[in-house]
Order: sequence, then C-alpha cells, then structure tokens
Amino acid sequence: MILHEDLDRILITAEDIKKRVAELGRAITEEYRDAPEPVVLVCILKGSVVFFSDLMRQIDHDCRLDFMIVKSYGGGTESSGNVRFVKDLDNSITGKHVVIVEDIIDSGLTLTFLKGNLITRGAKTLKICTLLDKPVRRSPKSTITVDYCGFTIPNEFVVGYGLDYDEKYRNLPDIGVLKPEVYTKA
Repeated sequence: MILHEDLDRILITAEDIKKRVAELGRAITEEYRDAPEPVVLVCILKGSVVFFSDLMRQIDHDCRLDFMIVKSYGGGTESSGNVRFVKDLDNSITGKHVVIVEDIIDSGLTLTFLKGNLITRGAKTLKICTLLDKPVRRSPKSTITVDYCGFTIPNEFVVGYGLDYDEKYRNLPDIGVLKPEVYTKA
C-alpha cells in the first residue's frame, strides 16, 4: 500500500514543519529563559510523538519529559467528547512549569478537560503547544487558549507527521489532507 495515494493533497510540507518547529522551540526557550527549574513537556500520545520528539530538541532549557494517553476519538474522525485516561503521568507536576504538547486541536473538548485536570494537580504554570489548530471546529464548551501554535488549518481531515486515521499514515513526513473516500468507506 502506498500511503501517499490516499492523500488528496499535501497541506504542509516536511520542510515547512521543520522550520516552524524550530521557531516554536525558540519561543518556548525564551518563555522560560529565567526559570531556574526545568520545564515538564507532556506528550499526548500517540499522535504528538513525532512533533514532541522534534520540538524538545529545539528547546534550549532544562526539560523533563512525561507522557499521557487520553482517548476521545476511538476509530472515528470526530471527538466523542468523552475523555478516558489510558496512561497517566509518571511523575508529579506540583510546582512545575508544564507545557502540554498536542498534535491537533479541533473541538478543544479533550484539551479543556485535560488542562483542568492538570491544573488541579498543582502545576506552577500550564501552557499548551499544538502543531495544528482548527479553530473553526472549536466547541462553545471549550475554554482552550493555545499558547504556541504551529499552523492554523482549515476544517479538513489531515494525516501524517504523527497524525493518523485508524492507526495509519503516522509515518508520512508531510501533513496531507486525506481523501474523503478513505474514511467514509463502510
């Protein structure tokens, strides 16, 4: 199976992603320049792992890494709004600067829930860094403010660079728009 054949078009090239991730890393470095303590980067698995790996290498500050898996999609293309923890943090974030690293924000419901949950755990500060933002899809119930955003995108179903449909396409180096007939097959 040739994965690129399932794409309608490339939305963001690997080169553009690389440049933007470097810019985000510099912005995070600057934000915490005077912070004596490390920044905890929280990777929301699985979709964020590629972005997270590239981003952390662009941050010139002491970082600690942690990982979470939260589910709200199942096998579909839209958030169910019901958030379930599959893997929680390994370490306490009490008194720590925390940056949640997410692949894409659309409805914002999952991240609204997650941010509220992590704030109750005593984070000193909590910021959100997302590779992709779809503000047109934001739910009125979402209170999310994105602190660091790679790209604002239209309301299209995208895959690649860690993003998937039914666990496929994560390994594509670009971000592409998936042909609707791929995800509307019965």
